[in-house]
Amino acid sequence: MKKFTTRALEEELSAKLMLHFGKTAEEALPSEMMRACALALRDVMALREVETRKKTRKEQKKQVHYLSLEFLMGRSLMKNAYNLGILPQLRQALENLGFKAADIFEIEPDAALGNGGLGRLAACYLDSMTTLEIPATGYSICYELGIFKQKIVEGQQVELPDNWKDLGSAWLLPKPAEAQEVRFGGTLREFWDNGHLHIVNEDATVVQAVPCDMEIAGYGTDHVNVLRLWDARSTKPMDMSLFSRGEYLKAAEEEAMAETIAKVLYPEDNHLEGKSLRLKQQYFFVSATMQSIVAKHLETCGTLKNFHEKNVIQINDTHPALVIPELMRLFMDDAGMDWDEAWNITTQSVAYTNHTVLAEALERWPQNLFEHFLPRIWQITMEIARRWQEKVENFYHDPQKTEKMAIIWGGEVRMANLCIAGGMAVNGVSALHSEILRKDVFRDACGMEPWKFKSVTNGVDHRRWLSEINPRLDALIQELAGGDEYLLHPQALEKLDAYADDQTVLDRLAEIKLANKQEFAQYAKRTRGVILNPDSIFDVQVKRLHEYKRQLLNVLHIIALYQRLQDDPNAITQPHTFLFGAKAAPGYAVAKRIIHLINSLADQIDHDPICKDKLQVVFLENYRVSLAEKLMPASEVSQQISTAGKEASGTGNMKFMMNGALTIGTLDGANVEMHQRLGDENMFLFGLHSDEVEQLKREGYVPQRLYNRSPVIKRCLDALRNGFRDGVRYDDLYQRLLFGAGGSPADEYLLLADFDSYCQASDRVVQTYADPVQWNRMSLHNIARSGVFAADRAVAEYADHIWHVPHK
Repeated sequence: MKKFTTRALEEELSAKLMLHFGKTAEEALPSEMMRACALALRDVMALREVETRKKTRKEQKKQVHYLSLEFLMGRSLMKNAYNLGILPQLRQALENLGFKAADIFEIEPDAALGNGGLGRLAACYLDSMTTLEIPATGYSICYELGIFKQKIVEGQQVELPDNWKDLGSAWLLPKPAEAQEVRFGGTLREFWDNGHLHIVNEDATVVQAVPCDMEIAGYGTDHVNVLRLWDARSTKPMDMSLFSRGEYLKAAEEEAMAETIAKVLYPEDNHLEGKSLRLKQQYFFVSATMQSIVAKHLETCGTLKNFHEKNVIQINDTHPALVIPELMRLFMDDAGMDWDEAWNITTQSVAYTNHTVLAEALERWPQNLFEHFLPRIWQITMEIARRWQEKVENFYHDPQKTEKMAIIWGGEVRMANLCIAGGMAVNGVSALHSEILRKDVFRDACGMEPWKFKSVTNGVDHRRWLSEINPRLDALIQELAGGDEYLLHPQALEKLDAYADDQTVLDRLAEIKLANKQEFAQYAKRTRGVILNPDSIFDVQVKRLHEYKRQLLNVLHIIALYQRLQDDPNAITQPHTFLFGAKAAPGYAVAKRIIHLINSLADQIDHDPICKDKLQVVFLENYRVSLAEKLMPASEVSQQISTAGKEASGTGNMKFMMNGALTIGTLDGANVEMHQRLGDENMFLFGLHSDEVEQLKREGYVPQRLYNRSPVIKRCLDALRNGFRDGVRYDDLYQRLLFGAGGSPADEYLLLADFDSYCQASDRVVQTYADPVQWNRMSLHNIARSGVFAADRAVAEYADHIWHVPHK
């Protein structure tokens, strides 16, 4: 497979089918052909990765280690073929061998090793790090089950297991020779030897971490990086005496306990067992990773004294925060360093990306779990906490600040404070978010160590999220921008701005959007049996279901539209389709109720003849990366309506913008920076700003006043109480908005405060859509100015300002 010709690919695929499945192409099943494709591409990437690794070692380059408990990779076959520059040849080879290429690509399961934005960002960054030829490795857990498959049954979310590894394992290269041992529990024994204190963990439960590597190809380069996923295995052989006596379950107990660690992404942690398992997952992944990195560094350099000069560890959110005490353990217990030397190296090696301003999302662990499962890590964390607290007291002399900044307080370990104390950099993921971290969430830490606080606005892999998924638009861009320069230099998209008054270009843009809508409508009919009207506005809100993201605000507006239509059947002249896609965390009852409400409303509208060809609501089941890739090119309105000051950045907003959808949104997260580039005239802004949100809460927000003052709001909320044709009432959501519930204040995320403004902005969307020239011009400006939101730019900023590594 030296040359990537169609003929060479046909021969390679035929050989793989015979070697691995004992079949010819005529005999092979589509699933076997998909695996054959994966194996063929994996071979190419593996060879290139060996060369990349040899070069990195020989030149002793500084390496980036990107730790994230989530990597939402999606499908890899088309992406890898695209990055290797052989996608057209692969399509043709498959057709020549008697298969439909689209069917083979569709068979591949999503590697859904993540919940949403956090994991998808990590996947985008791996692509960019590789394309920019930065020696980098991603690390996570090789979950047997990804995020659940969502099934909607009688309007409600049901979670089914997501067995991605059946076919997805074709991309994995197990490396058992590089396995590490991770210890849980046990007791500590201390003794002195040669003037050095030794601490040994005895009687611990030992779990083996076996690496499974997934090769990551860059675009337009031979450089290949790796995503290392750790699988968990028991180190104890099965007790055959128990097995012989028929006690089968007991015989396999140790093995089952170990393998539970890598079983499922994020177990529910609203009970002790879930908390224990999640903490074990975090330490398992961190300990295996740090042992692996330290061993490889010693192999290359022969000393750990220059560890920080050759390695940077970027932790994606607080889930990998235990790298800090674990590095200290390795430096002190295994390498014999004293505290100061170990701390000096650790604090120059670790950088932390914060992804949230929500207090409840900043991880805190019960200290008794630490003490029980991680006795040595607990000792080290206590000493880090003591020294940090002393530093804070000496700086501020203020007990309130000491309490707020403490790592251990009130029986809890605060992971974000541990990251700040033990890291060299803390970054937010948009300008607004970083400002809120500096001035509010971590204000005191920033006052003490301002140099640590940075800002890197998120970015998305524009090659995947524009060029690969939207070939019609890609062809137009390449024609207007003079070739494929934008694929490696996304700012070249700005050339499109020059065509804002070119009617031919605007017409072609409209034709592309309509063709994409028709294609998505065919897909929805084929897979879901849903009939969509491609001539309607495709108005889309797809993201994790959370109250702060305000899917419920969107629903209330649709209820208002529906009621307007009841009063006047001619109130809607432009057909409007509202598309939702969202998964709710299994234990998040309110989020699940909102999904049920969306489906109740969809059913009501679907059965009302007044709404035909005017109003439609569709909930897209099992929203995932591969579904997003089909939906984004067809979308016309992007709903980014979180309460200002709550969304750290957002990345879906960037993908919609790149594909020409227009944003209706608040000034929140990266919407702020989108607005700076687009102005008021190219998006639909509404709602309170973040400072106004805080002011309203300080002054005392009373949503009942809005309910009593506004007939529209009152009628919308009353509709929740009265229920829908399916017989389901949503009095709980009504109560939550007006009076609060379960300790949450009334209308915590200010839906009713922003309701009128949101309705007015939604009306402006419809009015603008009625003028195709204006709409398409705005769409063109959105595409042209989206280049800055490419992951390549974000990764280059990390490389220049935090990691200090060279890049292409």
